[in-house]
Order: sequence, then structure tokens, then C-alpha cells
Amino acid sequence: MSIEVGAKLQGKVSGITNFGAFIDLGEGKTGLVHISEISNGFVKDIHDVLTVGDEVTVKVTSVGDDGKVGLSIRKAQDQPQQPEKKPFKREFRDNNRPKPSAKGKPQNSGKQDFDSLMSSFLKDSDDRLSSIKRNTEGKRGGRGGRRS
Repeated sequence: MSIEVGAKLQGKVSGITNFGAFIDLGEGKTGLVHISEISNGFVKDIHDVLTVGDEVTVKVTSVGDDGKVGLSIRKAQDQPQQPEKKPFKREFRDNNRPKPSAKGKPQNSGKQDFDSLMSSFLKDSDDRLSSIKRNTEGKRGGRGGRRS
């Protein structure tokens, strides 16, 4: 029996590790089902889903040159076609937009141009840097310069 990618096979669980389960495919062939390929849902502990000796249907996902066979239980399950879900649409709130005043008119009805925004940013930035320098200068010894 040749094992090809995409083939569905019957096998028996021969061993369980914390990262997956080894499946005996017969004729001395063994493959590994990774923990992420056991179920469509999250699997914290494989022992909750599989036990040694269970008969399972698996789908071959990969066959390595070194003889390693990758298997999947969740891809082997025939699932009915589910209706296509609409993508989730997230609405973002624009925090930069002026808030309406009590009378229903925006408080900042005139838009600021890029130059005025940039100049106010630079002013705030310079003020913050100077206050940081003022507060840390005394803690590092400050003004005296280096002594050799």
C-alpha cells in the first residue's frame, strides 16, 4: 500500500505525546497527527480526545523524503458546506473629529492645516523635552562637567 498525499486511511492510535498522536496505518507504517490537526476546536490535552487503541480516519497531509507521514483527523471529517459568513465590519471612532457642542454645531468648525498642526506638535515636543531635561539634570550631577 502506497501512502499518497490526500488519501483517507483508517488507522489505530498507537501512542500519544504532548504535541500529537502517532497513528499505526498498517504494514509497518506510522504517521503523526499534530495536536492542531485533531479537532476543529482548541485541544488543550490530547487525552481528552484520543486514547491509545482508538480507531480513527485520517487524511495524509504530507509525506517526507525521510518517511515521515503527516496526518490530519479534522481534514478527514466530511463537513457539510456552511453558508459563507459575512465579514465582520468594525466601526472606528475618529477621535480627532471635533465633538458637537450643545447646540449641535462642531466646536472646531475650521479645519487646521498641516503646518499649524506640525508647529503645535513641535512646540509641545520642545516643552516636554525641556521639562524632562530640567527634572533629570540635577539627578545626574548636572552642570559641573566631567572631572578627570
